[in-house]
Amino acid sequence: MIDVQRLRVLRAVAEHGSFNRAATALRLTPSAVSQQIAALERGLGARVVDRSTRGVVLTPAGRIMVGAAETVAAELAHARRQVDRLGTGRTQLTVGTFTSGGRLLLPDVLARLTAEHPGTVVHVREGEPEDTLPLVRQGAVDLALAYHFDGPLPVGPGSGSGLEWTPLLEDPLYVVLPQGHRFAGRAALDLSELAGEPWVLGCLRTEAYLRRYAERAGFEPEVRGTTTDYFFARSLVAAGTGISLIPSIALGPEVPGLRAVPVSAPGPVRHVGVAVLARGGRPHVTALVEALRERAARHAGG
Repeated sequence: MIDVQRLRVLRAVAEHGSFNRAATALRLTPSAVSQQIAALERGLGARVVDRSTRGVVLTPAGRIMVGAAETVAAELAHARRQVDRLGTGRTQLTVGTFTSGGRLLLPDVLARLTAEHPGTVVHVREGEPEDTLPLVRQGAVDLALAYHFDGPLPVGPGSGSGLEWTPLLEDPLYVVLPQGHRFAGRAALDLSELAGEPWVLGCLRTEAYLRRYAERAGFEPEVRGTTTDYFFARSLVAAGTGISLIPSIALGPEVPGLRAVPVSAPGPVRHVGVAVLARGGRPHVTALVEALRERAARHAGG
């Protein structure tokens, strides 16, 4: 029989990439983590990690077991919620979301959900997709409002096969300039035209995209400000610190003195959607996903 605690330790090792960091997260000693992994390998008759001076890497068997560990964690969390509901008569839902998407889509949807199901208690957990999507797989979050650019979903160790992704809307990025900027009157801009401009960025993932594009275009962006808040980034643009690259759904509320110009096609786009566990089976989660689809469709239509 496979020990659940050993699976939990393996999942932490996969997440943190080393025995020492996993031990810190689990509040164990590195020796205890090593012993748990060794015991798991003896029970399986196969290595689950390859050890080196640079850390540990999952073997094929290890990837299989991490997937199993996440499934077990999700099932236990689901069972705990069912037991809690027996005692309280209430349904608990936890929603993960990134800031700008949550601000646009969640208020109306959650108000409707709680009005139609007054026995539902909703918890909202803010975070970037690389934080919230693994929590869905682990059962700590029921669904996550998330996004990705042109790469795969940032679901963490293992594959994303345990998640079901429902697309909601396309969110193009705009160049935000002071109203008096020489390019403010343009109908569209190619990022290569902005090679000499200073930048203010409101998201690390947007910065990573800009740096990749700039490298292909042959220039190094001069970044004068980095924040985790698009409204603050736009305020810095209005103050003359630089220009910025902002997703369309983060262009409100309005900051006076700015102009948002589309990026020439094919421009950068965030693909916004919602992720749930593929096994499904929770009516309130299904209802919430459908409500998010309807709210996103209204935004696209408007």
